[in-house]
Amino acid sequence: QVHVEESGGGLVQAGGSLRLSCAASGRTFSSYGMGWFRQAPGKEREFVAAITWSGGSTFYANSVKGRFTISRDSAKNTVYLRMNSLKPEDTAVYYCAAKVESGTYYDSRRYRNWGQGTQVTVSS
Repeated sequence: QVHVEESGGGLVQAGGSLRLSCAASGRTFSSYGMGWFRQAPGKEREFVAAITWSGGSTFYANSVKGRFTISRDSAKNTVYLRMNSLKPEDTAVYYCAAKVESGTYYDSRRYRNWGQGTQVTVSS
């Protein structure tokens, strides 16, 4: 089983950058694809980005494509989300989780072991 903890959130001005980290524990971390999701106040949780267990494939929501980059360092059991050119609409709590079910990477129901989240606030 994988347990995760997110960090790296904060307050940043529009156009700025942040790097989120998702530290995972558990010997099977490298066996799982990992995903980042976000939830803004009053909205449903939405897919942001995901990466396969090998790191060979990545997936992005259209709203972040070209601005965000997901990566993983299996030696450190960590997944990263580099966020550039941030916009006020990126403001949300960002969560990472392990993809434990086969199928699409875009569906949050395929994921388990959610972290507590890290707040990202982008001011205009």
